[in-house]
Amino acid sequence: AAAAAMASMEEQACCVVSVSGPPDGPQPAPDPQSCSGVILSRRPGLVLCHGAVFAPFLRDGPAAWARPRCLPPDALQPRLRLLVLRLNASGLQQQEEARLLALVPCDTFQRALARVFGQAEQWRFGGEAAGDDQQALPWFAWLRVPGLDTPGGGWTARANAACLRKGEGLVACGSPFGALCPDLFLNTLSRGVVSNLAGEDNVLVLTDARCLPGTEGGGAFLPSPAGPCLVAVIAASFCWKGAEWVGLTLLCSLTAILRSSAGVLDEAGVVVPAVPGRVAAVQAGSRQDPLGWAVLVECGAAWGSGVLLAPHLLLTCRHVVEAGDTVRVTLVPGPGRAATILEGHVVFATEASSPFDVAVVELEKSVPGFVPPRLADTFLQGEEVSVVGFGALGRACGPSVTMGVLSAVVTVAGRPVMLQTTCAVHGGSSGGPLISSRSGRLLGIVASNTRDTSVGSTYPHLNFCIPITILQPPIVRYCRTGDPNTFAGLNWAGEGVRAAWRLQQQPGPPSKL
Repeated sequence: AAAAAMASMEEQACCVVSVSGPPDGPQPAPDPQSCSGVILSRRPGLVLCHGAVFAPFLRDGPAAWARPRCLPPDALQPRLRLLVLRLNASGLQQQEEARLLALVPCDTFQRALARVFGQAEQWRFGGEAAGDDQQALPWFAWLRVPGLDTPGGGWTARANAACLRKGEGLVACGSPFGALCPDLFLNTLSRGVVSNLAGEDNVLVLTDARCLPGTEGGGAFLPSPAGPCLVAVIAASFCWKGAEWVGLTLLCSLTAILRSSAGVLDEAGVVVPAVPGRVAAVQAGSRQDPLGWAVLVECGAAWGSGVLLAPHLLLTCRHVVEAGDTVRVTLVPGPGRAATILEGHVVFATEASSPFDVAVVELEKSVPGFVPPRLADTFLQGEEVSVVGFGALGRACGPSVTMGVLSAVVTVAGRPVMLQTTCAVHGGSSGGPLISSRSGRLLGIVASNTRDTSVGSTYPHLNFCIPITILQPPIVRYCRTGDPNTFAGLNWAGEGVRAAWRLQQQPGPPSKL
């Protein structure tokens, strides 16, 4: 075969795991299954993958997942064939026989799942139909692969998820659709950031790196000057909250999996080297921390996000505070500041007929030591941006961070009136800040994502923001005069602006979005 391109370190550390039953058994064998995996060691050859790939082969069926301890090989149907498909150092595909050591539940991950993803919010994981057995989420499988044994080989470079920070870059590596067409899909890469963290030592990680079914069991790597370090394993490629596709990927800390697997690895004679301390991650963009600008805004039963502009003043969306004039504002903890809850009152909200969904809130007490964001005066289409907001699981774990690009700047008469981004935006993100990754400046506030009303689908990666240049002049006048009427001009937008925010051009048929 012709020599392939040299595989990256992430690609060399990942693989595809396939499971099939005996063709000549007394009963028809379940269909072959496959998923992604990570090669943790080459002396001895060890592969870790997600346990759900073995679900059809469990002797006791789904009831086996309820057991509190590991499942040995005899918990599966006999004579299974396990194969590992990997890239060798030359970038060529190579297949190896494997045997199962055990299926292991990660107990700390299981507890974090139960705490963060409440049943009332109808969280589901997997494909759109979400028919996968959710009980398998915290289970992982250890495989012994003799063909990976390499003289002088060692463990894949690792990092501890406890050191992760929201907004840090991650690279996910997995094989969409598992063993289907590996010539096209084996060990593809996706770049994103740490969107949110939960549980003991950050056992549960959410990233906006885009993954597809079949990548479960693949790796999430933390870039560093010394090379990428494996920090987590993909547990679910899709997350759904009710009918809303969240657009985030669920990860489990590798350190937590290793801790839960200590007994299995000891029994197999595997010595796991210690994970190094804090890895110096590759930093990019501004050094400002926009997490300090974002606040949780609650008004009656409604909640959303907001952005602090001054120690006593914040912006949010009108629909977040429609329930009344008094709001509760929660500030996330930061350097020298604990989590704080403040009362506030709405001093202005645009009319329902206004294209700009904006409300201004005055806090009863000022935020001590607050450094206001720098406001943008220009917008560069295609630049990298981030959104910070309390969408998805934000109420449980603080604000989430998602990255994307400024995909469109919509202008009317030469004036920007709408910004579109590819950041994943969810219910609860409304009012949150949109930030330039290049300059660290505040570009605008999130107004909405997109919903196709004809089929009920939500598109988190197509969303709309109000440019800060629309809001800055009345904000400056209000801070100087204290007169809420300075915002009244937001209700008087022309027909061109109204048409843009109705998502249609006049004349013409109305958009279904």
